[in-house]
Amino acid sequence: MKLDVNSLRYLSKDDFRVLTAVEMGSKNHEIVPVELIDSISGLKHGGSHKCIKTLLRYKLVHHDNARYDGYRLTSMGYDYLAIRALCSRGQISSVGRQIGVGKESDIFEVANDDGEIFVLKLHRLGRTSFRAVKDKRDYLGKRKNYSWLYLSRLAAIKEYAFMKCLYEHGFPVPQAIDQNRHAVLMTLVDGKPLVQVKRIENSRLVYESCMDLISRLASKGLIHCDFNEFNLLINDDNEVTLIDFPQMVSVAHLNAEELFDRDVNCIIRFFSKKIGYVPEQDPDLSAIRPAFTNIIKDIDEQLDVQLVASGYKKDAKDMKDLEAFVLNGESEDEDEEEEEEEEKEEEE
Repeated sequence: MKLDVNSLRYLSKDDFRVLTAVEMGSKNHEIVPVELIDSISGLKHGGSHKCIKTLLRYKLVHHDNARYDGYRLTSMGYDYLAIRALCSRGQISSVGRQIGVGKESDIFEVANDDGEIFVLKLHRLGRTSFRAVKDKRDYLGKRKNYSWLYLSRLAAIKEYAFMKCLYEHGFPVPQAIDQNRHAVLMTLVDGKPLVQVKRIENSRLVYESCMDLISRLASKGLIHCDFNEFNLLINDDNEVTLIDFPQMVSVAHLNAEELFDRDVNCIIRFFSKKIGYVPEQDPDLSAIRPAFTNIIKDIDEQLDVQLVASGYKKDAKDMKDLEAFVLNGESEDEDEEEEEEEEKEEEE
């Protein structure tokens, strides 16, 4: 469902009270009964009924009467709640054009009252290939209390915490401004996705920057787990910025070395096949690939431990489930999809 913020201005305070009531009721109900919506919203004389009709018209809730009469929040309804919260905090005042669509997110330009431009990322866990969705739904199994909206909120909480921490420790990442529900507000970075680049003036320099960044993360106790051309921005000065952090894990993860090597291999493959720079054939390259075992011997500051201890301590248990959910079955599907795309390009 495509985000349309034009209707936001037409919603009343009571409309948002009812929308919030549906959200609150969703914590314990897949479909929130009408009676519970009335009770939570506290509106008298059938006020919630009128509001529900408005919310239905704008596709912010979905009606379901299969088992009983009730409603559930739609992804757009969740978008509206997050955007309204950020507006009420004075962080943003308008939503502009969509500037990106990720595997499991939508990216928009937004502005505040001073005209400053920021980036708003709305997490959309569950949007991926059919096979991956099936694998992830199978993973959830009996966790019926989890929903795509809740998992998206967890992803946003984690991304905000990691981005904020990395920025404060001097890593080339966007500055995290605010977070609400599944939305993360961050600074706009000067640069374009590395995947859009066909030629790099100093390939070795950029390659070494990428490998140095992977190594620096590991030396602080972290692995990105999706370090590739889609999650790297490059500017005119060949400086790279790393984005997308919900899947990051600790170097203490059971499969840490495998995940680290996967990140390294993604960069080697991109430069070799897409840029035409083959690291193994460069005699002046100081090191082709960083060694995980050597790096973790000299960890000087464990940001992974600090983040779990402070950033999202109250959600720590669910974050473990999110981590497994995001990583489950992902690499196999993505590798196969990349190979298929490369084969098509070679045929053309």
